[in-house]
Amino acid sequence: MTSTAVPRSTDLSSDVLTHTYDDMFNPPGLTNFLGTAQVDLDVFAVRSINFPPYSHGDTITGQLYLDGRLARSYGGQVEVVWRPDQVVRSTRIDGLSLRSTTACAPGRPAVVVQLEVEGDPGREVRLGLALASTATRSPSGWLRPEPPSEPNTLMAADGRVALLGTGESGSAVSVQGLDVPGEVRGQSMVEASVTLDESGRARIGYVHVLAGDSAEATEHYDACLSDVAAVFTAAEEMWDKALADAFDPDSDGFSGSLPILETSNEALRKLYWWGVLGVVWFRRDNPASVIGRTYDTLMPRYWQTTTFIWDYSLSSLTHALLDPVPMRRHIEHWIDLDTHAHFGTEWLTGGPVGQWYSVNDFAMTRLVRDYVRFTGDQEFLAVEAGRDAARKPVAEHLHDWATAWRGLRKDHALADYGGIDNLLECVSSYVHEVASFNAANVWCLRVAAEIAEQAGDLDRAGLLRKEADEQAGHVNELYAEGTGYWHARQPDGTLLPVRHCYDFNLVGTTMAEDLSETQRAEMVEFFQRELQTPTWMRALSPYDADAAFSLRPDHQWNGAYPAWPADAGRALFALGRGDVALDWLPGLAKTANQGPCGQAHFVEEAVPAMAGGARKSPPQFPYLIDWSCSSSGAWVSLVLEGVFGLEIALDGTVQANPQIAALDPEARLRGLRVGSRTYDVTAAGLS
Repeated sequence: MTSTAVPRSTDLSSDVLTHTYDDMFNPPGLTNFLGTAQVDLDVFAVRSINFPPYSHGDTITGQLYLDGRLARSYGGQVEVVWRPDQVVRSTRIDGLSLRSTTACAPGRPAVVVQLEVEGDPGREVRLGLALASTATRSPSGWLRPEPPSEPNTLMAADGRVALLGTGESGSAVSVQGLDVPGEVRGQSMVEASVTLDESGRARIGYVHVLAGDSAEATEHYDACLSDVAAVFTAAEEMWDKALADAFDPDSDGFSGSLPILETSNEALRKLYWWGVLGVVWFRRDNPASVIGRTYDTLMPRYWQTTTFIWDYSLSSLTHALLDPVPMRRHIEHWIDLDTHAHFGTEWLTGGPVGQWYSVNDFAMTRLVRDYVRFTGDQEFLAVEAGRDAARKPVAEHLHDWATAWRGLRKDHALADYGGIDNLLECVSSYVHEVASFNAANVWCLRVAAEIAEQAGDLDRAGLLRKEADEQAGHVNELYAEGTGYWHARQPDGTLLPVRHCYDFNLVGTTMAEDLSETQRAEMVEFFQRELQTPTWMRALSPYDADAAFSLRPDHQWNGAYPAWPADAGRALFALGRGDVALDWLPGLAKTANQGPCGQAHFVEEAVPAMAGGARKSPPQFPYLIDWSCSSSGAWVSLVLEGVFGLEIALDGTVQANPQIAALDPEARLRGLRVGSRTYDVTAAGLS
């Protein structure tokens, strides 16, 4: 990685990642901001090609045959290098070196793959591709984790070495084929014979298009097929511009910009770029979106077209700085749909998706606060939002979120957040009166008080602060004395000890000032003893009784969701142990070597490291983990609010207590935008 302050695609390349067939390996994804695709486990095939509103589900196509034999049947090792604009895979089979490059075509619902073959000059090689198609267009929103698909019939495309896929519904088609002379074999194979030239080389190009009808599909297909190499050049240019735009306040790529980090500390720079990349990666500028620009949550396999409120809020600071216009639009859209009735929305219809998540009140409060304090758009708090009888100023909605916990109380002073599906989904003991969201309620009450005070309602502000202090005391009743972890109180009053990082993260970041010095010290000791690992962390302690319940690594003993280490770092700073976080950064940076954050990474005891970092977890059962996740923006928060110690009040007042000197005394954040002003931050503070 170079020392440049603004990354290009090449600066974000993964390490060389190696795997054999069906290893614990999650193959990389690609996007052109319209849709997504994923490479498969062999050297050529692709899968999960979806360009909404048209979809393929998780179908694998383009499986390579070499001289009549399925290439992956040879076994052997495949090397993979990901970068934002392309994925390169390489392997050796039967005396041949095979190297493929895959990209999504900018501005088109298309994927291209180029295969380069190297061996003895004059050797003839027969290359076949087994093709599959399940193209469709759903008449409704995509409300399941997997995108829609339907059986297709494949037939030869006129005048091309290609197959046209159509389903019974006739709602979508695919066209896929080769850019060299060849033939269609049987019902699902295209094949070409190439002769290696005097330097022992040959190539073929493959194009796959997904569209509404054959005329549209063949137009895109022919345009890509005419110059496959130009598609790769255009993809690199598109991504280099997107990355540059993210740091440029004068560009038209985003409605805001992120500060530039100048540092000689590679780990810090790598983690900051990881966070930025992981949000830009999910930008969708698809004309099929009914709410304009959106940011997906997972890709490339699950929940395409869906934005989860929880994940968006974990990257809240990043969205507020980078792209506040769509952020505001999402906030208003979610208010209109009632955030107590869904976990997010999907952008083909704008409709709600899923059940209520317990985090929603905290998440919405955080989103509004970050939007207002970074943009300076104080008027937003007075904007009327909501439907019919629920229509009122945003500030009043925030007051409702900050006090909604009152309606969730049962026999105790704290809110009961329900069962497993409303919380972490794969930790059966983390239910009912959990410390995390009750601590978040303390924070939300104080945010509501700040807004009331700013509006001149001092009586309301005083009552909210008093209530926050009382609730902080009740949260502390859940503390397991002497341990560093917390209980979850059950409806019958039973206190179940739960050694989960989410209590550490949220209690630490929302009410550290309400803890005793002893509690703070014990929490950090617990974190170091049972959760922290050299390059990642466990979400749940392996000493917890519920560690036997599930193997899903985003919230269990064998790994963690990508925002949890970043938020744990912020909690360490808030608990007075920033030194622990700073010492951890070099190890964490080793995990930023596989592309954007995965939905989960394994800890080192569960699965061996991948190129020195915590390995991305795979998609198959029982893990069910997607290759990337938009909560990556939490790493930007760690750098800005933790390492650089930034504190921005609701009225835009900026303070800084930097902890950066121990890493790089010359480091600088340049161009931090807060309202109409910009700031630089150094080890000495604001400048």
